[in-house]
Amino acid sequence: MCVSFECAQVLKGKRFRPVARAQVETGALAATPPLGDHAGQKLMGTPVRDSAQLVRLLRGIADPALRVSYAESLLRDLSSADLAAPLDDLCRGAEQAEDGPREALVAIALACSSTTLIEAVQRLREEACGRSLLALERFLREPADAPTADRARNERDPDYGTGRPLTLGERKSIARKPNPEMLQKVLLDPHPDVIEQLLINPALTEDLLMRLATKRPCAPETLARIARATKWAMRPRIRLALVLNPHTPRSIAASFVGLLLRQELQLVSETGNVPDSIRALCLEHLERRPPTDDDPLTTIQ
Repeated sequence: MCVSFECAQVLKGKRFRPVARAQVETGALAATPPLGDHAGQKLMGTPVRDSAQLVRLLRGIADPALRVSYAESLLRDLSSADLAAPLDDLCRGAEQAEDGPREALVAIALACSSTTLIEAVQRLREEACGRSLLALERFLREPADAPTADRARNERDPDYGTGRPLTLGERKSIARKPNPEMLQKVLLDPHPDVIEQLLINPALTEDLLMRLATKRPCAPETLARIARATKWAMRPRIRLALVLNPHTPRSIAASFVGLLLRQELQLVSETGNVPDSIRALCLEHLERRPPTDDDPLTTIQ
């Protein structure tokens, strides 16, 4: 079994039990055998020299949440000057529909949506513009939106059919319980904190979440919470729904555009209620995507 140099360093002196290659949720096959969580944690301190190494490191971490955590550590700990060029190469590979870069870029996109990394992402954006790193500039085209007033505070507390308004704490508790009947009501809750609890409910299905991701109007912060939920944002259908929703924060939609397939880019560019800047970005990506006859078109039901 072929193991990357970085993975071999982590596993040196320890017993290694091979694991089967598996189809990841992005639709690409992992070229590097995934590491266990313990080994993945040891990769956190590994420096990044180029985009090929970055792809190996990210694809070598099996757990999606840990993979995103590693991507966040890169954005937080490495200087923008050192990270910009490898990321630009990664973005160019993704624009050419290469499986490895596309899969690795999913974790980078989710890391960039973190509210704790706004300044780090802005430094990368400035580095990309200053050094004409055009692929990275497209990926980070839209800056994070300025904080807005919490509309949920002005909304009337829902009662979920109980006959009395429920407190925020009660609704968050209900959102965590695997009650299918109540989940239908929680989906309509206006408060993002309630939705955040819903996103970790094991009874939540992708079809149910699609109803929320495609809801119009929908609070931008609610859609941002979906985008930051690793389990769900790893799914191409959810990402496409967020890009198509005009209420999704543009910084998140723009980074997800770089992960879309050719037919999906075409769909977004022809959808009238998508912001003009996102449609224009889709057209830029379309010009760079290689033609293909077998890309599956993801459909929104």
